[in-house]
Amino acid sequence: MPKRKNLLLRGAVGAASLTLLLGAAACGEDEGSSGGTVSVIGAWGGAEQEAFLQMVAPFEERTGIKVEYTGTRDLNAVLTTGVASGILPDVAGLPGPGQLREFAERGALVPLDDVLDIETYKAETSPGFVELGTVNGQVYGVFIKAAVKGLIWYNPAHYDGTVPATWDELTAIAEQQATGDTAAWCVGLESGAASGWAGTDWIEDFVLRQSGPEVYDAWVAGEHPWNSPEIRAAFEAFGEVVANSHGGADYVVNTNFGSAANPMFEDEPGCLFHHQASFITEFFQNEGGATEQDYDFFRMPDINPQYAGAMTGAGDLFGMFNDTPEARALMEYLVTAEAQSIWVGIGGAISGNTNVDNYPDEISARSAELLAQAEVFRFDASDLMPEAMNNAFWSAMLDYTQNPGNLDEILNDLDSVREAAYAEE
Repeated sequence: MPKRKNLLLRGAVGAASLTLLLGAAACGEDEGSSGGTVSVIGAWGGAEQEAFLQMVAPFEERTGIKVEYTGTRDLNAVLTTGVASGILPDVAGLPGPGQLREFAERGALVPLDDVLDIETYKAETSPGFVELGTVNGQVYGVFIKAAVKGLIWYNPAHYDGTVPATWDELTAIAEQQATGDTAAWCVGLESGAASGWAGTDWIEDFVLRQSGPEVYDAWVAGEHPWNSPEIRAAFEAFGEVVANSHGGADYVVNTNFGSAANPMFEDEPGCLFHHQASFITEFFQNEGGATEQDYDFFRMPDINPQYAGAMTGAGDLFGMFNDTPEARALMEYLVTAEAQSIWVGIGGAISGNTNVDNYPDEISARSAELLAQAEVFRFDASDLMPEAMNNAFWSAMLDYTQNPGNLDEILNDLDSVREAAYAEE
């Protein structure tokens, strides 16, 4: 949605065009709007952009403030360049908590403690999300929607819905039932400048389920080496998935994450299973032509019983770069149950606001329930890493997918990036 990472979609403008747009926005407000304007950039395009615009429509109508939204596939690069140049939007979706921390410590983001009714915000928001938006005791970022990760999707027309208790059991089912032209997995890693992020989700789920939260946390913090047995085991497990995937390695690297599951919906399915977050249902419908009856999911099974019930998740962070009355008003609105209920009602989103309960279908409600009941929950690892580490992780997934025999070199290169990236923090 990333990292957010998360949800970097086709059809958005490039970084150069966006810089021009931001420069224009910085020069003044739209004189035709009595309420002023607020410039916003984010990673959303297509159906997600439309959902966001529906989300802010009541705000625009009530305040007279025009939300000028621009989407980009290169959110990391655009914001990093903007922080250096000073040409920034009023409000922006942020690539992840790791980048939020970097921007906050550089003084680029405005603290929100006197922008929001902070006591109400903390009371209504999942504590983990409040913590992830906090830097040095101040809130700099808020989550306007969330997603549960580590879900295994299938087409009920081709799989009977048996929920395997362990990863080994799931592997055995795939080996038995994935025959002929039907592979075990559908995987796609292409996502423009963020290509590879969908592979990092796999590694994160394997690390948490194989080696547990202590290793996971140390790895995120740059204290656990990439060339360790634990991280190596996660990469090798993903390599087995790729070896049993539809189309093979080249297909995986060149297929967009949003259309990766399309073969699962064919009359003669190209795969049995697809690993992706709860937001993916919009893509099943818009890219694969699926209906709600064509897909279902179960939680990615446990691997090490010591870490049973582990889950990963992510969310879409928003921060404020320019302190204007219009930007303040928008930030106040975005954290409310009223605003987040709109996107939840459209579908494909979970809210971190505990007062939101209008999930439109069983899939969304079950996803929200998994988030609430997770025995061990960790936020998406790459979204928490410094930008240089995050980018290297994405690239490493593409490299490993096509060159699994180079794992030693790939992991050692990631350790070299780790030493530099965390030293700069």
